[in-house]
Amino acid sequence: MLHTPSGGAGHGTAATDSGADGLMSIGAVLNALRGEFPEVTISKIRFLEAEGLIEPRRTPSGYRKFSAHDVERLGRVLRMQRDHYLPLKVIREHLAAMERGEAVQLPVVGRQRDGETALEQPDQPTAARIGRDELLTAVGVGERELEEWESYGLLTPLEDGAYDAEAVSVALLFVELGRFGIEPRHLRAMKAAADREAGLVDQVVAPLKRHRNPQTRAHAEARAKELAGLTVKLHAALVQTALGVRLP
Repeated sequence: MLHTPSGGAGHGTAATDSGADGLMSIGAVLNALRGEFPEVTISKIRFLEAEGLIEPRRTPSGYRKFSAHDVERLGRVLRMQRDHYLPLKVIREHLAAMERGEAVQLPVVGRQRDGETALEQPDQPTAARIGRDELLTAVGVGERELEEWESYGLLTPLEDGAYDAEAVSVALLFVELGRFGIEPRHLRAMKAAADREAGLVDQVVAPLKRHRNPQTRAHAEARAKELAGLTVKLHAALVQTALGVRLP
């Protein structure tokens, strides 16, 4: 049985936010999940509910209330997206099979995460790239959508025609934004801003990358990750400030 999402303070917060009936608010669920899925949002949870992946209860006033089973199911869905890049239709089929007690073999397509070794998954090699057909299947779109993203420079294949495995996460966000009427042409400014931010980070770490000392060059990668995290946080804070909203 897959474990219930947990992680540090988030899990503790969820416990304190649970009602006398043991049910949790959507904010408490968000806190419980963020230990393992730091990028999950309330909008994402609502989207998965709209797609029929979870069915939380509703109070007479319309507030969502989640059981422990709902949270565990959410964790399964998010892991299938993160670790296996499965489209929602396939995830729905896998969940139904699990609930029938059937054994489900999940493919491993994305990058091997920190702490994982080949011995842990001897028959499921991971890859840092994904083929075009695999990308289409993982995201659940057709050639037309992918070609449109490429035409606006939002996704770019590698020299061999494959894509970086992160392209799946990016494309899934394109799909979610599309539900709100945000088209690829609207996203060019975001892509340009991201490229500028990446250029700034690269400019800072470039001297370290060129250093003759191998340890210094290795430090450059760690520094780039740290700076990338800070720029993402700053970007999110600036957008929230501009809109006058506060995300949980």
